[in-house]
Amino acid sequence: MLEIIVFVCGAVVMMLEMVGSRILAPYLGTSIVVWTSLIGIILGSLSLGYYWGGKIADEKPSYRVLSIILLLAAFFIAGIALSKSLILGFLQQHAGSIHVGSAFATFILFAPPSILLGAVSPYAVKLKIDDLQRCGATVGSLYAISTIGSIFGTFLAGFFLIGFFGSTNILIILAIILILTSLAASMKDRLAKLAGIGILMMLFIGANVYDRYLASADFHDIDTHYNRILIYKSVDPTTARPVRVMVTGPQGRQSTMFLDDEIELACNYTKFYKLAPHFKPSMSKVLMLGGGGYSFPKYAMSRYPDLQMDVVEIDPDVTALAERFFALKENPRLRIIHEDARTFLNTTNEKYDVILGDIFNSYYSIPFHLSTIETVERYHKLLADDGVVLMNTLCSIDGDAGRFLRAEYVTFKMVFPQVFLFPVVAPDDGSRWQNIMLVALKSKEKPALNSDNPDLNELLSHLWTGPIAQDLPHLMDDFAPVERYISTLN
Repeated sequence: MLEIIVFVCGAVVMMLEMVGSRILAPYLGTSIVVWTSLIGIILGSLSLGYYWGGKIADEKPSYRVLSIILLLAAFFIAGIALSKSLILGFLQQHAGSIHVGSAFATFILFAPPSILLGAVSPYAVKLKIDDLQRCGATVGSLYAISTIGSIFGTFLAGFFLIGFFGSTNILIILAIILILTSLAASMKDRLAKLAGIGILMMLFIGANVYDRYLASADFHDIDTHYNRILIYKSVDPTTARPVRVMVTGPQGRQSTMFLDDEIELACNYTKFYKLAPHFKPSMSKVLMLGGGGYSFPKYAMSRYPDLQMDVVEIDPDVTALAERFFALKENPRLRIIHEDARTFLNTTNEKYDVILGDIFNSYYSIPFHLSTIETVERYHKLLADDGVVLMNTLCSIDGDAGRFLRAEYVTFKMVFPQVFLFPVVAPDDGSRWQNIMLVALKSKEKPALNSDNPDLNELLSHLWTGPIAQDLPHLMDDFAPVERYISTLN
């Protein structure tokens, strides 16, 4: 029984940690800062639990006390399911930085159950030891079983649970498992434990009924192997037209589609991709990194009848959701590749007239390996001689909130002879946090920065003409402190 208990607790710890990343993602992102907080605070909590569990085990060990520890851990995990949105919403608004927000969120939500789960192994050791001459083997075997449980929980959560169950449902399942384990450890207080299971089962059923209710209202909260995705109907704040929105992280919408016109570009920043044929009039083959709701690929297939486009999207479930909710349809001129963008860039030998980037659309989930000079060199190599890169970023130009953009700008300038910035909302305000389109030209020939087309001329008028501080080094695979550059929430 003790071996089963420590195995279960080892598995629950790792499943809780992995689900924790999905719980934090919509509010704080999935950067290394968030993972550092999760790993560090949960490890610290487990250490405290080991110490506390050993102390209380020396006093008067009993299966009933072990059962109570498991029961309390179950209810703290259930408490995460009930309180996470309230706590994370508050911290997102008031924490001040991603470091503070992720640390406090992890401590409040995950430290209590982690401390209790950490106490289980030393307590089980005390109950198990009946021969001092074999205590080393007993301790080693129990901790080995606990670690094997952690390995099992890691693969179970990563390969199965997260892809098939929502975060709330997984938390409730973990709580029920711990109550059943508590009941197996001691049949005392079984009425309270059975009542707890009954309450959690009702909570599980209620959560699923609520999910179905939200789905009937066209609000969908979906976990894939790569993302937690929110899809819902809303109203465009500028036109008051109905839209459908996809959100995969904090600070902004990743994709938006007008419900009364599925092809028209709804997000302002996506309209700046229309500058591609201005800088490369003869474009015939385009690579787009990042699919999302496939807003611009749909527009491009409709607007440019001879265009061939490759879209690299890491998450096949995102593509499936775009087909289901964002009117993405098969097209022989549109090739979709489900692969990490960097691995595709490293291995492809295709040549492109234009490379479009929509991979920095969440400020707190910037994939550093797609920001480095090694990546930019691959862009340059894959482009035609007069090719162009258009890369969407979400930053300021000046101040602390512009550090990532300035580092990325310097990185592109080391490879491309001409680099321009087009702020989307406020073209004269370098302190404004907004979408900024970075345009890099492979050719040294000066481009026209005006157009007879009034729509294009309006986009070109957003050209940033102010100074850009050269205060940061370029980004490299070996050293790309992206998380430090984006550490300020506001």
